[in-house]
Amino acid sequence: MEIIAGQLSLQENIVLKHKIMPNIKIFSGSSHLDLAQKIADRLGIGVGKVVSRKFSNQETCVEIGESVRGEDVYIVQSGCGSINDNLMEMLIMIHACKIASASRVTALIPLFPYARQDKKDKSRAPISAKLVANMLSIAGADHIITMDLHASQIQGFFDIPVDNLYAEPAVLKWIRENIVEWKNSVIVSPDAGGAKRVTSIADRLNVEFALIHKERKKANEVDRMVLVGDVRDRVAILVDDMADTCGTICHAADKLLLAGASKVYAILTHGIFSGPALSRINNAAFEAVVVTNTTPQDDHMRQANRIKTIDISPILAEAIRRTHNGESVSYLFSNVPL
Repeated sequence: MEIIAGQLSLQENIVLKHKIMPNIKIFSGSSHLDLAQKIADRLGIGVGKVVSRKFSNQETCVEIGESVRGEDVYIVQSGCGSINDNLMEMLIMIHACKIASASRVTALIPLFPYARQDKKDKSRAPISAKLVANMLSIAGADHIITMDLHASQIQGFFDIPVDNLYAEPAVLKWIRENIVEWKNSVIVSPDAGGAKRVTSIADRLNVEFALIHKERKKANEVDRMVLVGDVRDRVAILVDDMADTCGTICHAADKLLLAGASKVYAILTHGIFSGPALSRINNAAFEAVVVTNTTPQDDHMRQANRIKTIDISPILAEAIRRTHNGESVSYLFSNVPL
């Protein structure tokens, strides 16, 4: 192809390049229209026309409102809200684009659904994250872009490429810009599973880290917590990948204050905030609970004024641009796009 291209005029080269590199189309599912719009604005393109509705028997019907033949299609759908409906809607959208002759279909899933069901932790337990991976592949997805998977081995559930992006660069930027005493802080993991994430952030900030060991009796209920590390007279920054009912981080905040921490912040990639989460945040002693906008946060922020957001649309938009142009995305693992 390079030899042929070298023999062509500039104008023919441009035409040839456009044939090889199809145009981008971004479509949004129902879960997070705002994020899809921000990504499209960042890339300087519009969000594609798609109509999603339900028949009277509650079956989902999706109509793609423009041609995708030969296009590079990105479908934005987060695992939040009505998770099962949104998952089914995304599968139908992928399938619709694939059989309409799209060149490549990429599912952009900022919060991967069923990510916590990633292993067989008791008899007869399903590995639902693997099932979701199979469904996405069968629907016709060629590539997956997601963010801060609950367990990174979920990437291995797929036989197609998976780019697991990290919120860490955006988190580091927020800490440096918004916490005045960040040099006198301790990065704390609310459980042993998050130790690797916390040590990485602590190393890059050149501060110490601590760990809270928790013993769980059953899901969403925490029994006992033990703090490993010294937080006395320091700013404690709790870091985790997600907060659902917020039982863990609120108990952790109480534990840190009892241990002598001067202030407590919580920084989470995915703020799911279901059940009693918002009332727990309002009653807890946080300076701020910082989440990214992988899920819609406007309603949560209205109900709990301690919740602050980090916009990760520039990271996702840059990942799309680099994927489309065939460039490496590993730059985004340690840098925030300007």
